[in-house]
Amino acid sequence: MVGRLLFVHGAGGFLDDAELAHGLARALRLDLRMPELSDTAMGFEDWAAPVRQQLDQLGPDDAVIAHSFGASVLVGVLAEHRRERPTRATLLAMPDWTPCGWDVADYAFTDPEPETDLTLVHCQDDDVVPVSHLALNSKALPSATVVEFPTGGHQFDGMIDAVAAEIRGIGRPRGDAFTGPDPRSR
Repeated sequence: MVGRLLFVHGAGGFLDDAELAHGLARALRLDLRMPELSDTAMGFEDWAAPVRQQLDQLGPDDAVIAHSFGASVLVGVLAEHRRERPTRATLLAMPDWTPCGWDVADYAFTDPEPETDLTLVHCQDDDVVPVSHLALNSKALPSATVVEFPTGGHQFDGMIDAVAAEIRGIGRPRGDAFTGPDPRSR
C-alpha cells in the first residue's frame, strides 16, 4: 500500500502551491491529497475544520506537509490535542503572527508545543515570508528540527529533492538546526 501526502496549501495558494505539492509527492513516492481551502473565508476555524477532517483520515504510512498560511493553521490544530497521527509534520515557510512577526493575533501561535515531531523549513531568499520568521517560530517550537536553505524562495524553487531528503531524514534528533547546502551549487 502506498502512503498519501496530505499537503495543506498556503493562503490563496491552491494553484500556486500545486507544483510544490506534486513535486514533493513524487519525490516522497506518495499519493497526493491536497484539499482546496477557501481563499475568501480566512478565519482560523474556516481552515482548521477541514484540516482536522483530513488529519482524522490519515493512515500510518501518510505524511503531512503544510506551506505558509497552511502551516500556521496546521500547527494550531496539532496543538489542540494529541492525535495518533501524524507523528511527524513538515512546516514550509511558516509565518510568525506574533507581535514580533506580522502581528495578527487571530493566527498567532501561542499554545503549548504540539507533541507531533515538527520540521520547520525555510529559504533565506523567501520574498513573501521573511526568513526572520523561522527564528521566531523555532523559539515557539523549540523541539522542532530547523532546516534553512540559502535559495529556493517562497515556493522552494529547485529545492524539491533537498526538502524531500530532509523529510526522509528521520535520524536527526529533534530540535537540531541545519543549514542545508544549496544542491544547485554542486
